[in-house]
Amino acid sequence: MENTYDRVESVVNVIFSKNRQECPEPIKAEVQGTIPEWLQGTLLRNGPGIHSVGEMSYNHWFDGLSLLHSFTFKNGEVYYRSKYLRSDTYNSNIEANRIVVSEFGTMAYPDPCKNIFSKAFTYLSHVVPEFTDNCLINIIKFGDDYFASSETNFIRKIDPHSLDTLEKVDYMKYVTVNLATSHPHYDKEGNTLNMGTSIGDKGKTKYIIFKVPSTMTDKEKKKSPLKSAEIMCSIPAHHLLSPSYYHSFGMTENYIILIEQPLRLDILKLATAYFRGVNWASCISFQNDEKTWFHIVDKRTKKPIAEKFYSDAFVFYHHINAYEEDGHIVFDIIAYQDNSLYEMFYMANLRKDLNPESTLTSIPTCKRFVVPLQYDKKAEVGANLIRIPTTATAVKDKDGKISCQPEILCDGIELPRINYDYNGKKHRYVYASHVEWRPIPTKIVKFDTVTKTMLDWTDDMCWPAEPLFVPDPNGKEEDDGIILSSIVCSDPTKSPFLLILDAKTFKEVGRASVDANVHLDLHGIFIPDNN
Repeated sequence: MENTYDRVESVVNVIFSKNRQECPEPIKAEVQGTIPEWLQGTLLRNGPGIHSVGEMSYNHWFDGLSLLHSFTFKNGEVYYRSKYLRSDTYNSNIEANRIVVSEFGTMAYPDPCKNIFSKAFTYLSHVVPEFTDNCLINIIKFGDDYFASSETNFIRKIDPHSLDTLEKVDYMKYVTVNLATSHPHYDKEGNTLNMGTSIGDKGKTKYIIFKVPSTMTDKEKKKSPLKSAEIMCSIPAHHLLSPSYYHSFGMTENYIILIEQPLRLDILKLATAYFRGVNWASCISFQNDEKTWFHIVDKRTKKPIAEKFYSDAFVFYHHINAYEEDGHIVFDIIAYQDNSLYEMFYMANLRKDLNPESTLTSIPTCKRFVVPLQYDKKAEVGANLIRIPTTATAVKDKDGKISCQPEILCDGIELPRINYDYNGKKHRYVYASHVEWRPIPTKIVKFDTVTKTMLDWTDDMCWPAEPLFVPDPNGKEEDDGIILSSIVCSDPTKSPFLLILDAKTFKEVGRASVDANVHLDLHGIFIPDNN
């Protein structure tokens, strides 16, 4: 029987190194099982699809060129298509037949054949680096428009049906953020809220929360929806020249939660990285002897609350959900003890001999923090201020700040999703990829935060993407719906397929196999036909 090492080595070669061919025209999938009649719409996903251009290869898996793909459901049938994002980055690289635009983990340098004047211009242009528009992480909806996004100041408008690439949009023209998350939130009115970092604007480095309205006038619809963006709040960074890196943020009905973790981006190192011959990722470092700060912003006053909350140093990428309960904010995240997750996705590390000692040094842990909003300000030092059932604590220190320690819900899950109808509300179920000592998902799970139990789906030599929950429009309970996950197979005799699970039982109800070069993606959204 094939052992785990052999299986992982096979998937590294198949999934992480191989360039994919796009499938620009829709092809009909072969459906096994049943597709719910109510499931009408498009699953739209994003992720890296090209890992080498000409004779040059990207150093990091997250640097690959964006490949959009979609599964469209129509009357029990499923159609698949994929297209590369025709970003400026893609076009420049393909035209040159080499990597000429730098990514976060791969610095591109002038062609040795260029003359000295061209080289000098290239070097000077990197004093203030212009980031890539290779938007490979997620899909964001602003107003009626859809955008491919990464974490730079550039996003690309796309046609969600044809997957065509449309105009390039620069956040800096509207909300002056150099970096922005690819995980926005959508409130009950349909407005989009997102967060970004403004570096050195008027001598300050700050975190900016902004909102883009869902409804616009006919005149406004002719312009970019970001024209109507409103800055809700700005929070000064603890360190002017080394702001925190963050991949997502939390939101309840009345509050926004920013976790300022001690995984910091050194601005001076960033500005000189090109000249020093290092990539931008090397300018991020984890300070494990520093605190992690929780900033709570009241959406009604558009100001941070006065109380100071913190925890021990940790690294996190994904919020699961946040909600309010009896004068407390509860938020769940996936956390690590270090930044080994990002390091593991360097192509050289993925190709290393596969043994646990050379892989993740910190497994993902699902942690629940509880922040008390209403408490006795005269409470004694050392008193736990939490008054709801949980093993999490929030203790007043001698300086009047609140030290928070989490409740551990489970280990080994990543890429978490919930029924988004429960976003900002008390949820019970989490759907996620399950990982062990390698950052490669071997199965997807449904985690019950009440009973602390898991249901899982797995299949031999099948490698699932992030599971996405689609609610049953007639459903009455939180887990009434289905789970969609794009599956890549390392068995050459198996076709890739879209997996469809009953979210309640976590049993397979159907799969849609496609004769196409499907890639392992990162994130995405489901667009119902009525949207």
